[in-house]
Amino acid sequence: MNSDSGSVGAAAAGAVGAVAGSGAAPGAAGAWRRGAGVAGAALGVLAAGAAVGVAVERLTVGRGVRRKARLALDSSGPYGTLRGTPGTAVAEDGTRLYYEVDEPGEPGAGAEAPASRRLFGGRRAAPPLTVVFSHGYCLSQDSWHFQRAALRGAVRMVFWDQRSHGRSERSRTDAPSIDLLGRDLKAVIDAAAPEGPLVLVGHSMGGMTMMAFAAQYPDLVGERVAGVVFAGTSAGRLAENTYGLPAAGMSVVRRVVLPGAFKLMAAQPELIEKGRRATADLFAGLVKRYSFGSKDVDPAVARFAERLLEATPVDVVAAFYPAFAEHDKLEALCAFAHCPVVVVAGDKDLLTPSEHSEAIAEALPHSRLLLLEDTGHLVMLERSEVVTAQLTELVAAVADGRARGRGQRSAAGARGRA
Repeated sequence: MNSDSGSVGAAAAGAVGAVAGSGAAPGAAGAWRRGAGVAGAALGVLAAGAAVGVAVERLTVGRGVRRKARLALDSSGPYGTLRGTPGTAVAEDGTRLYYEVDEPGEPGAGAEAPASRRLFGGRRAAPPLTVVFSHGYCLSQDSWHFQRAALRGAVRMVFWDQRSHGRSERSRTDAPSIDLLGRDLKAVIDAAAPEGPLVLVGHSMGGMTMMAFAAQYPDLVGERVAGVVFAGTSAGRLAENTYGLPAAGMSVVRRVVLPGAFKLMAAQPELIEKGRRATADLFAGLVKRYSFGSKDVDPAVARFAERLLEATPVDVVAAFYPAFAEHDKLEALCAFAHCPVVVVAGDKDLLTPSEHSEAIAEALPHSRLLLLEDTGHLVMLERSEVVTAQLTELVAAVADGRARGRGQRSAAGARGRA
């Protein structure tokens, strides 16, 4: 997922693991912390997921050289630089949620926008159709960079940062739930898109947020949601996922290792942050494995994912992780049965395995399921062109008014690999 969704792993990996070698806590207590740190570091990546890619993987290269390489990638890549009109929605507990709106035809839409307009048959989608993007755990709205660049200027879009992520305020609720995130999405929609049809797009935790939204506001979904895209997400049973470990070993990790690791992350975040920075290279190869499925990922894209993860405080990682085991929204999917749904997943996703996407598609028999070969969890980054094409096709159909009839829904009931 990055933890779900996006990445608990990297935070746990570099962070807690560094404490293990820092010598910050001598004696018996220090030994316990080091043991929990090492195990939590490596296994936290597996259990919570990683949004991190690695720019330079060979540990034989000097630290200074690796640091210069990362800085070069940071300066050369435009990823995460797109900005829209800012706004703020207020959640039920007072947490301020940051969002941005890209209006159709706005200046500075980007070089790819004209191509998108050609895909829309030479027309811009008529307002007030709005596409709302919900990102994954330990990511931010910037994780949709490629889709945002491609569709910018062609359709109205809303990008928001989930509570405690990106530019949003730290959660005023200590233990956020997926249901609470669903209500956060409602607050964002009320503020940024109070009228008109909606297309909802969610990756990992963002997809779970959409399911929780549907479970709590089925009437609103039926009236306004005209299309849905689920990318690398799950409707539940995440506690059964082994993340590539033997089942027996993963059971011990969940019961013994992770609680101690996350407790330490919440109790001493400054120490853990220091450790994460000190040992980032050590865990680079491991966390990359749990983010991407191909060995040929663009180093600049991998580094972009790493930066997204680095921006998420480790105590936020610890606070959100328990919510995923409780997530169970398979029945809520029926609220989307009236509209076209696209389900996209990587066949090498170890965090929300493709079987979870297949279960979503089975619950929505008229959905379109696309399994991407040699692709990991961060599908919208690793296979951006495929995800963008699926999204563009869906939005174009909705904008043209062709997606509300029974024939269009039936036509969408397809399965494929790419």
